[in-house]
Formats: sequence, C-alpha cells, structure tokens
Amino acid sequence: MESDPAVDAYFAALPADRQEPMRQLRETLRASLPPGYEETMTSGMPGYVVPLATFPAGYHTTPGKPLPLVSIASTKTAIAVYHMGVYADAELLAWFTQAYADLGIGRLDIGKSCIRFKNPQKIPYALLGELAAKVAPAAWVATYERTRAGR
Repeated sequence: MESDPAVDAYFAALPADRQEPMRQLRETLRASLPPGYEETMTSGMPGYVVPLATFPAGYHTTPGKPLPLVSIASTKTAIAVYHMGVYADAELLAWFTQAYADLGIGRLDIGKSCIRFKNPQKIPYALLGELAAKVAPAAWVATYERTRAGR
C-alpha cells in the first residue's frame, strides 16, 4: 500500500505521546487490510478506503469520495478507530465484541463505528489487525450496498 503524503503530515504533527501508538496502529492496518484498499485522508483523519476506480459510486454522504472502511484519529481524550464494518455488519460487531472481551483488558468503549482507546497501552493491535483482515473490498462494497438498500 502506497503512503499518502497528507497522511504522513498528519502523523508528523501528532503529539509526542501519541506518535508510537498511532504509528503502530497505522502499520497494523496497512499490513492487515486485504489488497485493494488505499490510504488517504478522509474527514480530516487517516483512512483506508475502497477507491473510486473499484467502486465508482463512492460514499453516499460525500459524492465523489471513496468508500471508507476504517479511519484512525488521535483525539484530545483517546485514540479512535472508526470501523464502518462493525457498524454495518451485526455478525462482525458480535465477533469483535466477544474477541475483545476474551482479551480481558477492560470494558470496550464503542459507539456505532467508533472504538475509543483512552489508554494507549491497552490498544489490542493484533485484534484490530484481525478485524481489518476480515473485510475484503468486494465484501465491504456488498455489505455497504445491502445496508444502503435496506434504508
């Protein structure tokens, strides 16, 4: 996966205490996502998207923008992982919730697609890599179209 200069700039501007956990999260996602995703800035944060060349319809809320799957951000209070798949796919959410609980590292702080980690030492990189690996671009497009059709 090619590096996006805008994403590189985002990482360079992070506070010192967020540099390492965010770098590790980025590397985990880049290594784990199935082929076909692209790294880009999306909604002001690094994201991994199905490119328009693959899915020309793009994201319904922002015409002309690629379909996002996962984005990451360093906020004032947490490191956040926005995974659209856990929002759109109840089975994927159930799997992730159980797998997180099985780690025994505390309560899962999640809302819709946002998974928050207030303590960077408790970010389950391997589990987030597993989550990323579960959603190939074609499967994500199919899920996205199915959920959009149901609305």
